Amino acid sequence: MANVVKKAFPEKLRKVSKALGSKSSSHGQIFVNLSRENLIEEALKREEGYLLESGTFATFSGNRTGRSPKDRFLVDEPTSSSEIDWNGINIPIGKTVFDNLWSAVSSYLHQKDRFVSYLHVGASREHYIPFKITTETAWHSLFSLNMFIKPYKYNENEFPEWEILHSANYICDPDTDGTNSDAAAIIDFSSKRILLAGLKYAGEIKKAMFSVQNFLLPTKRIMPMHCAANTDKNGKTALFFGLSGTGKTTLSADPDRLLIGDDEHAWGPGAVFNMEGGCYAKTNNLSMANEPLIWGAIKQGSILENVKIDKVLRKPIFSDTSITENGRCSYPLSHIERRSAENFGNEPKHIIFLTCDITGILPPVSVLTKEAAAYHFISGYTAKMGSTETGDNNGIEQIFSACFGAPFMPRRANEYANLFIDRVSAFKSNVYLVNTGWTGGSLGEGKRFPIPTTRAIIKAIINDELINAEKENLEILNLNIPKSVTGVESAYLNPIKCWQDREKYMRCAKNLTQLFKENMKRFDISESIVKAGP
Repeated sequence: MANVVKKAFPEKLRKVSKALGSKSSSHGQIFVNLSRENLIEEALKREEGYLLESGTFATFSGNRTGRSPKDRFLVDEPTSSSEIDWNGINIPIGKTVFDNLWSAVSSYLHQKDRFVSYLHVGASREHYIPFKITTETAWHSLFSLNMFIKPYKYNENEFPEWEILHSANYICDPDTDGTNSDAAAIIDFSSKRILLAGLKYAGEIKKAMFSVQNFLLPTKRIMPMHCAANTDKNGKTALFFGLSGTGKTTLSADPDRLLIGDDEHAWGPGAVFNMEGGCYAKTNNLSMANEPLIWGAIKQGSILENVKIDKVLRKPIFSDTSITENGRCSYPLSHIERRSAENFGNEPKHIIFLTCDITGILPPVSVLTKEAAAYHFISGYTAKMGSTETGDNNGIEQIFSACFGAPFMPRRANEYANLFIDRVSAFKSNVYLVNTGWTGGSLGEGKRFPIPTTRAIIKAIINDELINAEKENLEILNLNIPKSVTGVESAYLNPIKCWQDREKYMRCAKNLTQLFKENMKRFDISESIVKAGP
């Protein structure tokens, strides 16, 4: 029988270790619901990383510095199979294969020290998921404690419990285990279990639980969203949709507003609620000047993952992306002074689609009709910025990610789009398309919009400045753009005016328009929505 250990709070953390990597233990102890302080202590004892001058724990995830989409599977079983959009993202795996691998990993973990936490996904009392997570490493348990919700009373409503097994050091054998590589992330909706084997990149944990909520919430007519959210003292809520690197975390962390969350939310009648209890911010070129709230959140209890470290000064070097463009910091929402204490907000008055356009064609801001909002939500046009996916060596590239979160959406895109349209129509939300990418030319020729310019646009949106502003239509893109925005150079607003070669702009704009049209052929949508696009 394994020993169950609940440790007391230590007076101080252990001194920083000088070695990296992980070290297995054969004690077979189970550590239950440890505090952040205790988990850091255990992680240092096991040489899982460094303790930095700020008290932040720094670690590395090995050869995988992002998600592994080719190693992500959904169990193909009768209760859920007909509702899943089986594609290159949602890859089926047999029930027997999953059960066998679960047993193998369970047996492996029984020989190891392991860390158990009981947490919630979702701040709503009516729509949370209770789950037990077991990890092989202390720092992954710390990540879970940072990123999910530690309730005052676990599963008070006695909802069905999910279970996660996370074994960072387990090595899958494709021939024996039925996997594609030495690692796997598998979700089984029938048994309410998630298996993460051989995956040290911590983002796999949060994205797995987000995928579960993305599957379950639509059955309750609740809209799950890959977006950030903030609000003001009067309850005026704004949503920020976008893939990693487009600005969700940066722009939602506004010193003048209250942060609800930076990545995963749900929207139902009357409220928006956070799925998480923390943030997972990208650290590429992080600075106090541009991102003061994130900068201030990096302190004791936070985790820096795959960030270059000055080992002498014990400080991060955010400008050095030699490890990966996808360096991350995990921290609890309590590290953000200006936040929504309830983890809730009202229904959104403003919805902002953040797109990183590397062609330099899209304007910095467009005001969307309800139909245009549906079109661009389904399209999810943007670019991968410092890819979050392992094995992606294409650098920055154009993509269409339906609903601005296709990798985490088990259902068909139309289901999420219909929910989105219903909520926007019911609450009469205002929707905007904001380009945080390039202007004056494409990547390599033009320049990226400065963060202060984008912040000024967001401020104008929040202040309702653009609703009744004088606008003009960019015919080829079919986008309505304001003629002036407070704090923004007028030359920025119409992209063709920023290009020296206007004929080249028109050629590139026609090419982009064709990409939109070809992508939209994948979806069964109404004529009114089709006409609202380029």
